[in-house]
Amino acid sequence: MPFCKGIGAMNLRDSKTRLILAAIVLGLALIFIVASCSRGDGESDPGVEAEQSNDSNSPGDSNGEAEEGGQEVSFLASVTGEGGITLNFTRAEREEGGFLTVEGVMHNATSEVWVDLAWRGTERELAVNGFSMAGATLTAKSEGKRYLVLRDTTGRCLCTGFGGAVNPGETVEWFAQFPAPDPATTEVDFQIGRMPTVTIEIG
Repeated sequence: MPFCKGIGAMNLRDSKTRLILAAIVLGLALIFIVASCSRGDGESDPGVEAEQSNDSNSPGDSNGEAEEGGQEVSFLASVTGEGGITLNFTRAEREEGGFLTVEGVMHNATSEVWVDLAWRGTERELAVNGFSMAGATLTAKSEGKRYLVLRDTTGRCLCTGFGGAVNPGETVEWFAQFPAPDPATTEVDFQIGRMPTVTIEIG
């Protein structure tokens, strides 16, 4: 009988052990199911969020900015000479007071520092301007007149002085003011230094 009791005790212990193991397995399964459900209830996978965030910052989503930044600037006129110097004209309008303002940008596309004192003109009094737009002229063919850059009594022009030189690859703004042509004149020929003559419309 003691032997039978021992067998019964062993069976009881084995049953308890199996119940404990079953409970542990069931508990782990429930934890896994709950975790899976909670992720499906609106919590997204951090890895997926990171991937979506990277996709939203990809170049393909910024086409608007790229297109806007890639638009070409419109100029009134452009002329290239002097081995790679480009003059672009952005504005040519009459102002109150009877003068005409011409504005633009100059780009040095050469590989060297560029300076040309011929741009200051051949008049002796304009020498004080150094490398500048002082020698620019406007010719109104319809009037048969040529207009020079305005200057003060000391020879200082109402124009841009470049202060020495323009570096390779550099783009600089410039302006020059002239006496206003006749109201009926709508275009003039601009020329400076050894640059080719270019026709610009005036407002």
